[in-house]
Amino acid sequence: MTVSEANETRILLADDHALVRRGVRLILESEPDLTVVAEAADGAEAVEAARAHRPDLAILDIAMPRLTGLQAARELSRVQPGTRVLILTMYDNEQYFFEALAAGASGYVLKSVADRDLVEACRATMRGEPFLYPGAVNALIRNYLHRAREGEDIPERAITEREEEILKLVAEGHSSQEIADLLVISVKTVERHRANLLQKLGLKDRLELARYAIRVGLIEP
Repeated sequence: MTVSEANETRILLADDHALVRRGVRLILESEPDLTVVAEAADGAEAVEAARAHRPDLAILDIAMPRLTGLQAARELSRVQPGTRVLILTMYDNEQYFFEALAAGASGYVLKSVADRDLVEACRATMRGEPFLYPGAVNALIRNYLHRAREGEDIPERAITEREEEILKLVAEGHSSQEIADLLVISVKTVERHRANLLQKLGLKDRLELARYAIRVGLIEP
């Protein structure tokens, strides 16, 4: 192994748009120390690819089919803790930013400035340093000051991680059997989670679940 290979960061790139993956790959592979070893078109594929290729770094979009980038990040932190995670997204959104940190992501980069920030974000993440875009830094400061002033914590999630996974798959039109197969749980468990979701969120049916999933960014309209 050469010195350059020893210092090379092996990257998994996950985004459901092939053109975006191509553009990001060009940015990354123009650098001698960064190489893309695998690509994925959804969050579930990303988890599978991470298991197969054991990359140093996973770059995940948020809005992807089957599992979102945030769901994939949480799963990677469980099954592939050696892989660091960077979120690359179009969403300049404080809620997503805080959820990304909670999911184990080391950085949050906006697609609109990927050509400027992404390479440095990769290197910072591999040095063990967080990478935050300016708006995210402001959000952290505001959140800290508010909590110090009010004595409040970040609000609890309305639904559990498993319920969020079920919600996304239901909204994407998957049957209970398909969801059970994908998550390796029973159909009865899927249906119980779906009933809990309807009750917790005050919704009536699958259509309203789909509308809610779009509203909170789990799926794209």
